Amino acid sequence: MRIDVWSDVVCPWCYLGKKRLEEAVAGLDFADELQIRWRAFQLDPTATAEPTDLEAAIDRKYGPGAFRSMSRRLGALGREVGIDYRFDLAQRVTSLPALALVAWVEASLGLDAADALHERLFRAYFSEGASIADPANLVDWAVEVGADRELAGEAVATGAGRDQVVADLRAAAEHQITGVPAFVIEDVHLIPGAQDVDTMRTLLARIHARSYGAA
Repeated sequence: MRIDVWSDVVCPWCYLGKKRLEEAVAGLDFADELQIRWRAFQLDPTATAEPTDLEAAIDRKYGPGAFRSMSRRLGALGREVGIDYRFDLAQRVTSLPALALVAWVEASLGLDAADALHERLFRAYFSEGASIADPANLVDWAVEVGADRELAGEAVATGAGRDQVVADLRAAAEHQITGVPAFVIEDVHLIPGAQDVDTMRTLLARIHARSYGAA
């Protein structure tokens, strides 16, 4: 059963959704039948490669105090699934180079490597305060998940994978996805948002039963 997950690596709810999905899947007896693919979505397409203040950007978009409220809420939810959100370190940057690199790694090394890179980018952005738009960082993280350094450097320099990002964004529009995370099962069933673990597990089991005749 294929699960396409539209996600942005600067989206805190996407990080939470990834961890909750992993916990939900671990409790399913058909977990080995699942194929999970990360698809690109840009929450902040106007951000640049030059880091700027995230709190100011969030408060401009959602209103004064929004950043602190989000930080408190997600900090508590993150601890439940092992995420150390450090919103005091995170900065506003474009996610496009990182998303393109995930697409390139998937094409070059497969879904498992792409999943590992997605996880690494989340941790770098939300826990380490690292710039996910910095070319040197991106190459290092690609190497961590198994990429050849020279090939990774070339991919980052040339923007390899950006065509797939464009295709993912187009597919998101076709699915009428306007917020992430969004989990699309078998190109038909949509599970929106970072559902809690039990809800996610129940929904996946229900869809599997309808599609394959077994719970």
